[in-house]
Amino acid sequence: MQGQLERLNARDHGDLRLGGPVGAGPHFVQAVTAEFTTAAAVCPLFLTKSADTGQFYAGAMFGFEPGENLLDEISRALFAPLDLARQGFFVIDDDLVAIDPGHPRFAAAGGARLFEADGEPSQALRRVQQAMARLRNGLAETDAFIQAVLARGLVEPIDVDLSFDDGRTLSLNGLYTVSLDKLGELDEAAVLDLFRRGHLQLIYAMAGSLKQVSRLAARRNDQISA
Repeated sequence: MQGQLERLNARDHGDLRLGGPVGAGPHFVQAVTAEFTTAAAVCPLFLTKSADTGQFYAGAMFGFEPGENLLDEISRALFAPLDLARQGFFVIDDDLVAIDPGHPRFAAAGGARLFEADGEPSQALRRVQQAMARLRNGLAETDAFIQAVLARGLVEPIDVDLSFDDGRTLSLNGLYTVSLDKLGELDEAAVLDLFRRGHLQLIYAMAGSLKQVSRLAARRNDQISA
């Protein structure tokens, strides 16, 4: 649960230290289009609807249930989501940065300081600031992509039904993908427009990422066997 936010400044937070993302993290993380190609190489990408707004957003799936991360160390090194890099940090009015000082990320012993002795942002804080800027810019680009595929009628629901070696079954609902079949039914002008906008590559990245579902399921079975 989010605590009380405080505007980030060197006077009040000069001694605060920053650790990495905490624990396994969420099993489904918001992603922006700039991350699609890298993410698709290690995990499935889906569209889903926000419980708060009902609007579509894009996300990368790391596991099938809350708190589950099935990516191996190599995969985690290859894809570090911007939304996790900014854990504990928030943008408030007028682009000001705030933090939740009670977030467990700031409890790391021996973590990197947020500010240098002269009050300037540390290298660790600059990396977070860069991630936040990329995420914020990417959200607008991602929404433009989502609106484009919605307008072309390319978004379709996808049900993921899984069975595991321990006898458990899972059905994942509320997920959507971009249909290559419907893409093939578009006229040349529409496809060319998607290509010129850079959306065609994103569509194929999303579609290709679906093969990662079976790979995550195989890793879960490996864990069950172990």
